[in-house]
Amino acid sequence: NEKEVTVLNDDEIVQLYFDEADGIAQSQQQYGKLCRSVIRRILPDERDAEECLSDLWVRVWNSIPPERPRALGAFLARIARNLALDRLSYNAAESATAP
Repeated sequence: NEKEVTVLNDDEIVQLYFDEADGIAQSQQQYGKLCRSVIRRILPDERDAEECLSDLWVRVWNSIPPERPRALGAFLARIARNLALDRLSYNAAESATAP
């Protein structure tokens, strides 16, 4: 009784967001490891990485629609990288102002 995994192409996944279906689940299934890898290269702390990963899916849900990315993996990786860099900057500022 193996669970059947449906692999969708990027256009089909993006359309799920427009149809208000579960585009996030499909995005996580196909690109979750990539996004986690991008984030972990920047953030060594697992808690920060998990928070960025959660923020990623919220950001993507709020971005699609209206955006319709042509390369979903690159789109997700860019958002993941930007969130991780923002978190890294925030952490550096926090440690600089700590007594």
